[in-house]
Amino acid sequence: MKKNPKTLPKFKSENEEREFWTTHEATDYFDMSKGQVTNADNFHSGLKPVTIRFSIQQVDLIRLIARGMDVGYQSLIKVWIDERLLQEKAQRHL
Repeated sequence: MKKNPKTLPKFKSENEEREFWTTHEATDYFDMSKGQVTNADNFHSGLKPVTIRFSIQQVDLIRLIARGMDVGYQSLIKVWIDERLLQEKAQRHL
């Protein structure tokens, strides 16, 4: 008999979520037999998907840099955006 999936904790940040997944198995939190996510209402809560179009050259370069840093390219883009937003916020005294 298949056990019920565990409930995911609420993550305060992406770093906290990343740390969590380095020590936990996704199969404990998702019902893989149904091919869908369960008990994951808070999974990615507070995130809003957006579409940004990059040139092929930009994506290739971002992926190359990310590979050299051993991180995902989308994660790297988010880090760069976060860094720049903090700079702009400080400069504009927001």
